[in-house]
Amino acid sequence: MSTLQTLDRGLRALDIVSQSPSGISVADLSRELDVHRAICYRIVATLEEHSLVTRTADGRIRLGVAAAVLASRFEPQFAADVRPVLHALADKTRATAFVSVAQGQHCVVIMVAEPEGTLLRVGYRVGSSHPIERGAAGIAILALRPESPGDSDAVRRARADGYSLTRGQIEHGAVGIASGIALPQGVGPSTGLERSVGVVALDGLDTDRAADAVMSTAREIERLISV
Repeated sequence: MSTLQTLDRGLRALDIVSQSPSGISVADLSRELDVHRAICYRIVATLEEHSLVTRTADGRIRLGVAAAVLASRFEPQFAADVRPVLHALADKTRATAFVSVAQGQHCVVIMVAEPEGTLLRVGYRVGSSHPIERGAAGIAILALRPESPGDSDAVRRARADGYSLTRGQIEHGAVGIASGIALPQGVGPSTGLERSVGVVALDGLDTDRAADAVMSTAREIERLISV
C-alpha cells in the first residue's frame, strides 16, 4: 500500500504529542520520529497552523483545540453506530447494557440501552460515575492498558479472561460484566477514548452467556470504529 511520507509523519507526530500530556520538546519529538530537527520544525509548524498542536510558554508541544474539535465530532458518529449494537446486547442478555468511558480516575456511563419488556431494571443511567478501579466497566478499561506492577488481581484476571465480572461493587445485589473496547492502532489512552461495553443485572443473569455476548459486542464496536 502506497502512503504519503509527509502525511504519515504528521499523523505520527500527533499521536506522539497526544501521549505527552505535559508536552514534548521539538528535540524529543524529532528523535521519536527519527527525522532531522529542521524537518520536525516544519511538521510542527504545519500542525500548529491548523491548530492541531500548540506551544506552551517554554516551547513544548501539546495538542491544540482543533484536536478536541475533531474528537467531539467523532462522538455523534460513535453513538449512531453503536446504539443499535448496544440495544441488541441488552435484548440478548435481558440486562441493562451500557458503554462507559474513562475520565481521569473515574468511569462514566455515556450510553445505556434497556431490554424490551423487562420490568426490573438496574439504576444505571447516563452520567453515572464511579472510581475506575471499582465495577466491571472500569476494571475492563484498566485491563486494556499496559501491564503495571500496581495492577489489582481483578485487572489481571480481566486481562487474561477478556472481560471483568463483579458482584455488588457499585450497587448491592447487582452483577456486572464488561469488556474493554480496544482503540484503533496508533491511538493512545491520552486521547480520552478509553471505553468499555457491558451489562448489569440484579438477578438471573447467565454470566457465561452474557460474558460471551459482551465480548462479541466489544469486537463488533471495535470493527465499527476502525472502518
